[in-house]
Amino acid sequence: MGKTQKICFREKVSYGFGDLASSMFWKLFSMFLLFFYTDIFGISAAAVGTMFLLTRVWDAANDPLMGMIGDRTNTRWGKFRPYLLFVSVPFAVIGILTFTTPDVSENGKLIYAYVTYTLMMMVYTAVNVPYASLLGVMTNDSGERTSLASFRFIGAFTGGILVTATANSLVEYFSAGTDMATGYQLTITVYAVLAAIFFMLTFAGTKERLKPAVVQSPSLKDDLRDLAKNGPWFLMLGAGISILIFNSLRDATILYYFKYFIGDQNVIFFGKVGQGALASVFMSTMLGASLVGVILAKPVSARIGKKNTFMLAGIVSAVLSILFFFIPPSQILLIFFVNILIGISAAIVFPLVWAMYGDVSDYSELNTGRRATGLIFSSSSMSQKIGWTIGGAISGWLLAAFSFEANVAQTADTILGIRLMISMFAAIGALISVGFMYFYPLTEDRMHKIEAELETIRTRSDS
Repeated sequence: MGKTQKICFREKVSYGFGDLASSMFWKLFSMFLLFFYTDIFGISAAAVGTMFLLTRVWDAANDPLMGMIGDRTNTRWGKFRPYLLFVSVPFAVIGILTFTTPDVSENGKLIYAYVTYTLMMMVYTAVNVPYASLLGVMTNDSGERTSLASFRFIGAFTGGILVTATANSLVEYFSAGTDMATGYQLTITVYAVLAAIFFMLTFAGTKERLKPAVVQSPSLKDDLRDLAKNGPWFLMLGAGISILIFNSLRDATILYYFKYFIGDQNVIFFGKVGQGALASVFMSTMLGASLVGVILAKPVSARIGKKNTFMLAGIVSAVLSILFFFIPPSQILLIFFVNILIGISAAIVFPLVWAMYGDVSDYSELNTGRRATGLIFSSSSMSQKIGWTIGGAISGWLLAAFSFEANVAQTADTILGIRLMISMFAAIGALISVGFMYFYPLTEDRMHKIEAELETIRTRSDS
């Protein structure tokens, strides 16, 4: 085995297909599922909120468990790729069932929702954790991992934009002559089939190259004990959760910000534009800007290092978010421009996180003699879910603290709270992530030494 493994463009694209598939459903969960449950499926918002909380606690516990299962998998296709093949069809089937409305009582529907949503989160974990872990065994080149992570997030944002651009139109098309429940079911069927195909393409187009030294199979207790001693892992976990709280606060506040603060505005060349349309364009341009940020992650980090790039992106995101607070609603173009800059700077972090978990995995292998790739990468998925869950909870608590009442004119204090949430409070999350990253020790120079030492150990093991 050579010192590094370079990855061709075709394989990077194949890897990116995996997150294109996952992100289509992640976007469906974050933007459409609550509306589907309350307005189409027919259960109360309170019941849905309780269900989300309970199932996400269980789901977060599944991530490290799936990581450890992946680490102990050994097949002719590798440790992680088989899950992309064999879970793709169950993923599609359960995805369709999750958005299917049964003809039963309200209590029966609630039970059905609990069962299908829990199963959906389990199959999502069963395919997404191995997919994330795959990055750690495709190459030992730190720069190539950053590149792979960038392709991953290009796929992710492409999948998200695909859903936001087509979902409502497809629901309307399939609902014609029938009902919205059927429209949703058939729409999700389209995305489910596409997701299964893209997962299979990732399986077929990628290769696991890293083969850790042969050692006795450790117990789960050994894995967890090693993880507890892994300082860089804790720092990455804190940084990952904090930056996702930043994003979650901003995302959760957008519709409130436009409905109650911005309102309808006159836009150059377009005249009067409604607040709903403005919010949609705001979100879409943010996704487009995020794609630019993902692309920039590789060249910027190659020049100044992943740690410095993460810290710079966090600081820029925080400063721009603070400035965002002071923009009046009439300056709609300036609002959009600053939001685009925030989207670019914040998104640079995402591929870096996954690439840095690959470095943490190398660090762990050097110090323990075992490569717990799945367990370490599953923590990134766990931090993502924890970050979104905490961010969503904080958003609700803050709205309540500022006396928010739906569909009425808001008080000056409530509007101030909404503005703070999308700007100042979000910036705090970004700055906390910078604080964690300041102490992160795995710089490029440190990783070059770790890679060299691991290469010596692996070569000795192969001989």
